Amino acid sequence: MADALTTAGTAMFDDAVMAKKLPSAVLKRFNDCLISGEPTPEEDQKVIADCIFEWARELGAIDFAHWFFPLRGGGGAVGGMLGAYKKDTLIDLEFGSKFVTKPMKACLPHERLFQGETDGSSFPNGGLRVTHSAAAFTTWDRASFPFVQDKCLVIPCAFVTHFGKCIDEKTPLLRSMDAVTVSGLRLLKAIGIGTDAKAMCSYLGWEQEFFVISADHYKARPDLVNCGRTLFGKLPTRHQQGDLNYFQPIPGKVQDLLDIAQAEMLKVGCPMAVKHNEVAPGQHEMSPVFRTANVSCDSNVLFMEVMNREAQKLGLQVLFHEKPFAGINGSGKHANWSIGTDTGMNFFYPGKNEAGAKLYVTAIACLAYGLAQYNEMVRCTVASAGNDHRLGAQEAPPAIISLYPGQGFEQFMESIISGGDLLGYKAEKKKQSTGCSAAMHIEAPVEDRNRTAPFPFCGNRFEFRAVGSSQNCCFPVMVCNAIMSAGMAHLASLVEGGKSHRDAVAEIFKENKHVIFTGNGYSSEWPIEASKRGLPNLNTTPKAIATWTSEKNKKLLESLKIYTMEETEARQEVMYENYISSMCCEVETMIQMTETGILPACAKDLEKYKGFDKLAGSRKSVSHLPAMLLNH
Repeated sequence: MADALTTAGTAMFDDAVMAKKLPSAVLKRFNDCLISGEPTPEEDQKVIADCIFEWARELGAIDFAHWFFPLRGGGGAVGGMLGAYKKDTLIDLEFGSKFVTKPMKACLPHERLFQGETDGSSFPNGGLRVTHSAAAFTTWDRASFPFVQDKCLVIPCAFVTHFGKCIDEKTPLLRSMDAVTVSGLRLLKAIGIGTDAKAMCSYLGWEQEFFVISADHYKARPDLVNCGRTLFGKLPTRHQQGDLNYFQPIPGKVQDLLDIAQAEMLKVGCPMAVKHNEVAPGQHEMSPVFRTANVSCDSNVLFMEVMNREAQKLGLQVLFHEKPFAGINGSGKHANWSIGTDTGMNFFYPGKNEAGAKLYVTAIACLAYGLAQYNEMVRCTVASAGNDHRLGAQEAPPAIISLYPGQGFEQFMESIISGGDLLGYKAEKKKQSTGCSAAMHIEAPVEDRNRTAPFPFCGNRFEFRAVGSSQNCCFPVMVCNAIMSAGMAHLASLVEGGKSHRDAVAEIFKENKHVIFTGNGYSSEWPIEASKRGLPNLNTTPKAIATWTSEKNKKLLESLKIYTMEETEARQEVMYENYISSMCCEVETMIQMTETGILPACAKDLEKYKGFDKLAGSRKSVSHLPAMLLNH
């Protein structure tokens, strides 16, 4: 009997399938074009389209769809920020036929595989599209594999306007990945490490948190349906104060849902590796193995779609809002991010040789530069109405963006600033005794974990812990790539200008060490200390969004060819629009619930105590409160 592991990867047109079905010369040219950025030759497009068509039909596909990610933001959406697509049937007319009425034939025309067209003005676009000039185009992200799901061939795409302006999440991410390659290779050449690399990659491993509740309970709550969170309510006597839910056995019906989702994701090549109960009652988490950033972002959106679809079949509802219930933990989407070369060098792994050790220290200097110089930009990527309820609470880092490379590394950084060598950081794991015979000693990582830090080191990557559970990962990862590219370019320029590798790293650490914090980010002292260091505390979304279009941000994004000035300004408008829409929806829902539910219930309750005023207690004054609030 086939299980989820047996069917893994069977619905994805991946490298193995391409190697089996495509002529070797076509496959080589396709991969070469991925690296160079050149268009796939039209003759090769025809061969690839025919192969994908035959493969998809074998899996039962009758439709195909260009799948893309409009700028719908976050804001605490119930079902998360899902993709967009329209389904087209795998059929066309036989235009070469001699008949006047052309017969139909099942096919996938190559031009429809590689490009599509739709209305760009009907999606959030920040003024880049208007109704009388609405054309926008989808184009296949050739680095992300097509897959078949629900009898549909799904083609991951970028989405741009008639004039090439990006109005989606994926296009700027892909541009940022190109920026990482340009700046990364320049840095490697300058410092003389890994000079055989031809390309750079950015990687992402997401940890998706969410709540699962009864669909019937969900439908009975207008606030959950409209806003993704409860606007009224009361904590039960027992909730999470006993720490009873974390890593407890998963409830049976939820286990069925997670098993189904895992199997569906494995089919399309997303290796879901972890599933468990989270801290709050009804809260859970699933996460996959690392993959390249664009593919991983695709799979996260797909996961939210799969969870929504499969939950309905089981009478369940998934909530991806960052804080659906007050008083208990909310949900994040920790973005475990790293960059490396096509030759296998990980910039954030301390390394087992001198070259790896130097590269690691250099990479952290570049990241510190990026986080210090573009601190507000990073904060903007996690700014939403939903996330405002979560950041700074006990399940999320504060809104102050800082870097945690570890206490041991912080001390090593000070030695470099004082003139020390780039070598000498002890990256060996530590053996810790369990104090008993039956359980062996453990190998602890070189640095402890800091759950209060928004950007902690996690062994071979950095974890951006502030990402909201409902949002698309593309935006925060794009900015991580951008600030890292800025840091790598800056360090390379120092070395190219005559500074030694060591002195350039020391200078960057000295000028940007104020962004490094290894203490308790939840403490009341930290905001005061952060202010002294000059780190902004943008503790609400409007405060954060206002900084997005600063001159330094616009210049950086333009210099890296990620956003034009116009695209940066449009993104700000979309962020404001999303925030205002979310808040207005909550206010209108609250008023509606008060007028149609709470006030009538109060009146009905008071009627029971008519003539028994003493037994009514404070009911009369309490019942007047909602009406008073509405009048104001």
